[in-house]
Amino acid sequence: MAFRIVLQPVMASIAALADGVNDAKTGRNPYLWTVLTNPLKRSSRLHEGLISTARIILLGLGMDLIYQYLVFDTFHPAEAVIIAGLLCFLPYLLLRGPITRIGRWWLDRRSADKFR
Repeated sequence: MAFRIVLQPVMASIAALADGVNDAKTGRNPYLWTVLTNPLKRSSRLHEGLISTARIILLGLGMDLIYQYLVFDTFHPAEAVIIAGLLCFLPYLLLRGPITRIGRWWLDRRSADKFR
């Protein structure tokens, strides 16, 4: 179980890094800010995040299924979904926006250095 507590947030962070850098390159607004403040883009951005983290969430559900079967001899699907969401989607949600801001700052700094 400790392996899962480390693996899922790390994989979600990698997905957030890739998507955040892509957002910075294309000039999109930070992810969580758009989800919270723009109702017109909210569902499409949430769908985009779920698609990006789907493999990680499915991996977590599979690991939880095996863990619960070995330890408890049963499976609690609601618990598995909550744990997968907390370990995977929450780190993605929290990291993608700051990574976009850092990436935008870094890209702006590089472009300013080219003109000097």
